[in-house]
Parts: sequence; structure tokens; C-alpha cells
Amino acid sequence: MKNMLRSAALTCAAIISSLSVAQAQSNPRYVAFQPSATKGALYTPDSGTKSHIAFLTIHRTSNFMNMIGTRELAARGFTVLGMNPRSDNNEAIVNFENVALDIKQGIEYLRKQPGITKVILIGFSGGGPATTFYQATAEKGTAYCRGSNKLTQCPESLANLPKADGMLLLDAHPGNTVNALRSLNPSVMDEADPRKIDAALDPFDPKNGFNPDGLSTYTPEFLERYFKAQAARMNRLIDKALAMRADVAAGKTPTTDDMPFIVYRNRARLMDISMSVHPGTVKPHKLLKDDGTISTELVRSVRVATQSAKLDRTLENGTMFLTLTSFLSANAIRAKDSMVDIDWCSSNNSTPCALREISVPLLVTAMGAHYFIADNEIHYDAAASKDKDYIVIEGAVHGQTPCEPCSKVTGKSYAYATKNLYDYVAKWASAGRFN
Repeated sequence: MKNMLRSAALTCAAIISSLSVAQAQSNPRYVAFQPSATKGALYTPDSGTKSHIAFLTIHRTSNFMNMIGTRELAARGFTVLGMNPRSDNNEAIVNFENVALDIKQGIEYLRKQPGITKVILIGFSGGGPATTFYQATAEKGTAYCRGSNKLTQCPESLANLPKADGMLLLDAHPGNTVNALRSLNPSVMDEADPRKIDAALDPFDPKNGFNPDGLSTYTPEFLERYFKAQAARMNRLIDKALAMRADVAAGKTPTTDDMPFIVYRNRARLMDISMSVHPGTVKPHKLLKDDGTISTELVRSVRVATQSAKLDRTLENGTMFLTLTSFLSANAIRAKDSMVDIDWCSSNNSTPCALREISVPLLVTAMGAHYFIADNEIHYDAAASKDKDYIVIEGAVHGQTPCEPCSKVTGKSYAYATKNLYDYVAKWASAGRFN
């Protein structure tokens, strides 16, 4: 009973805290950029001391004008620009490298705001590869995003980008490319007829370890074959797309600029259905607990497994409607194994590749109720920044709010997950490194 009352009290306190945050920025300013699809919302503190530091958050396709961090950071005294990219909610029109031009506009706009002297890029989820790509190109020039090893090349318009002063990764994933790789159903034998599968690689077959009623458990031997087969299917898709791109260039196709590219059965990411895949960190790292204390330990995700067997064969959730450009620039990466042997720099949409070239102060955070904990440990290790930090937020889902289903399993409250995260971010940003 005491635990139930404590959980209820913590939940009420968290709600009250979130309401006060929501009221902390009552009138964000709409900002229009060019192209017209690119827009933003500028959040500033309604009252109190205003920091000289501004944050910018953006994604490849998602509208971040109301991302949770805009309000949370404004409530803590910071200016925040939440942006909507040119390829808003439309993966098919993505030309990934061009997102850097949207970020450039945002940085230039923030630097013109009164009192702002420093700008920090926020890489939340798919904003991670977008913002790190920008900063790596800004620091190293277009030599970073060009080369024979790249599936796509950046344009010369990315020369001399203004650098950001710091990077904040919020549960950033390693790349939309890597997400696509790890989501492919490797049992597909024929791209023209995805009903033809290799049963020995079917992740939704109980004979292979699938549990339709809960947590699935796969043998190490199956996992090894599965991850290699995912990489093999991705490489086949890349070869197909490159051949089609060559045909377009040679005038052998009905269209002269691009071609449709459809990928079926891409809802087979094992991290969704098995806790044995990327369960947590490899080495001890900081865990920010719900009571505000920090421990150093091997951190394990408290996520709850989901089911995707019914979605894998659907049109809406299990099919990627792309073009050659959007596939090759934002959804393709070379690999020999989807988990441990990825050619990180074969794509510009790659957080680990970009972080190797970034020198500014970096804060890496991972949400403790999601499956990017191990990936963000990789991000931290790969980063060239001398001033870098990594912390996991206990019980936070990918969207940075408390995981209620997780609490039902663990018996613990995660009511303060959001508050703890942004208190830590505010303390990191205000610690003097950006004076």
C-alpha cells in the first residue's frame, strides 16, 4: 500500500510539474524559412533570467516545432527553435544531405537573436543523424560527405556551414539507414514476391523462438544467421537501386530524374520483440534514477516487448514507399552484419560516422525504457569530442516521458523521468563550457 501511495504521489507531482512547464512558454513565435516547407517555432522564457544559449531541434521528416524539449528547455531559461524540415512527413521526397541547408538557416536565425551567443544542436531520434551530419560537415567541410565510399554525395552548397557550439543527443538512433537495415525481414527470398520466404530465417515462426503472446527468445545461432541475412538483403537492395540509378542516368527509364523504390516486409526488428537483443550497455555508465540520484552500473533497458508479426506484411506499416534518392541517401547502408559489422561511413545518414569528426562539447543521453541504450554507448565511444558525457534516464520511453507499462512490470515509478532529464541537460549547458 505504501508503494502504491508513493507511486500515486510521484505521478501527481510529475503531472503538476509538466503543467507548469507547459505554461512556461505561452506564445512561441512562428518563423518561416525558404523553401516554404521549412518552418519553425521559437520558444523563449516567459519570465526570469534568459540564458545566452539557444538550442535548435530538427528531424529529417518529423515536425519538431512542438517537440517536448522546446517547452522543457524554455522553462529552464533557454531559447529553443523547433524546426519543421523541407521533407515534412514525406520520406519519399527526402534528399538527406539537403537537411543541412535547413539547419544552416536555423543556426543563422538564432545567432541574430538578441543576447544569443551560443547554439547547441539537439539530435533527438532521427534528428541525431541529421544534426551530427550537419556538424561534421561544418567542421570538416564537404570532404567529409563526399567520396567513392559514399552511396550519395553532398552538394557543394554545404561548403562553409556555420558551426554549432555544442551537441545534445536525446536517444539518438545510429541512422535511419541502420534502423531500416535492422527492420528488414531477411527471410524474404524474392523482392518481386515477398511472400516467398526462407522459413529458417522467419522471425515470426515459433520454431525459431517467436512468442506471439509475449517475449520472444532466439538462440545465439539464429541471431547470428539473422543479422548476417539482414545485411545481405540490404546489400542486394542497394545493388538493385544503384543499377536503377545508372539506368536513369543513361536515359533507359520512363522518368529522367528519379524512380520509385518500394521495399516490402520491413517490420522485423528483433529489439522490438526480444529483450536479449541490445539489452543495455556493455560497460558501466551513469544511470539517472527517478529519485534524482546517479549510479554507475551496467544499465539494462526496462522496455516492454511489442509485437510486429501482423504489421510486417501490411502496406501501411510494413512497406517503405521511397524513391531511389530517398532510399540511397537516407535508408541504405552497407553491412556484413546488421548489429556488429556495419560500414558506418558508407552513408551520410550515420551518427557514429559523423561523431568521429565532431569536436564540440557533447552530451549523449539514452532513454532507459527503449532499445537505443547500446547504440548511444557506441555514439559516446565513437565521439571525437574531448568534452563528452553519457547518461541513461531511468524509465523514460523514446519520447522522453515515463514508461507506465514498464512500471507495471518492475513495480517502480518513473514519474520524474522528464524532469530529471531536462534538469540534467540544463545543468550541463550552464556549467561554464559555453561561456
